[in-house]
Amino acid sequence: MLCDENTILEQSNATHMLKSVIISIFLCISTITFAQEVSGKVLLEKAIQYHDPNGNWETFNDTLHITMKTPKNPDRVSIIHINLPDEYFSVKATRGEKTTEYTIAKDRCAIAFNGNSNLSEEIKKENNLSCERAHLYKNYYTYLYGLPMKLKDEGTLIDPKVQRKTFKGKEYIVLKVTYNESVGKDTWYFYFNPKTYAMEVYQFFKDESKNDGEYILLTDEKVINGIKMPKNRAWYYNKDDGYLGTDILN
Repeated sequence: MLCDENTILEQSNATHMLKSVIISIFLCISTITFAQEVSGKVLLEKAIQYHDPNGNWETFNDTLHITMKTPKNPDRVSIIHINLPDEYFSVKATRGEKTTEYTIAKDRCAIAFNGNSNLSEEIKKENNLSCERAHLYKNYYTYLYGLPMKLKDEGTLIDPKVQRKTFKGKEYIVLKVTYNESVGKDTWYFYFNPKTYAMEVYQFFKDESKNDGEYILLTDEKVINGIKMPKNRAWYYNKDDGYLGTDILN
């Protein structure tokens, strides 16, 4: 017996709905299993492709202007020059009436305070000035502004298993990173946008069981030397969400 028009339409709608349900289930399963299927190294490559599509970090030679805002303190304004091919780094930071300058040129280190490079040991001690601190600044800025590319450095251990986490109400694909003991002891988590692979959060622990350490929220971007760098980095304690401050790339 032939079906009437209404029956044909009902069957057609039912078939269409069934296809939609199947497609939705398939997409859902694909999203859920993505983090299980992709390896940590593949995720890192996708993130690097987003942030540094032309591989410019290896030859980075540019200047960063950064304003650090912290509660109850004057802003710290820093001018930072990084020249990776020449192994050169300099930072000139001004907060209030104090200006410190550190320069590292390969193995040579120079320090100046309020424009004076002929410093007594008393002034150095009083203002915590040392070549050791100069190298700390160099490592700090080249690491943070070289992410995620710096995760390919020697001694970096990429967890092969990618995780999926919800952080502050948003879903991310997450890369866990540890380091050889000679490089560092902290455990880091890098949170990437599951659609674009943009790095939007990172977090570190000294002892994860104690929920110590900090997390950093990244918002907006600024392109420098062809690299998409986070414009704003807001720092918080893991344990209580206490706000520490924000670095702004001007």
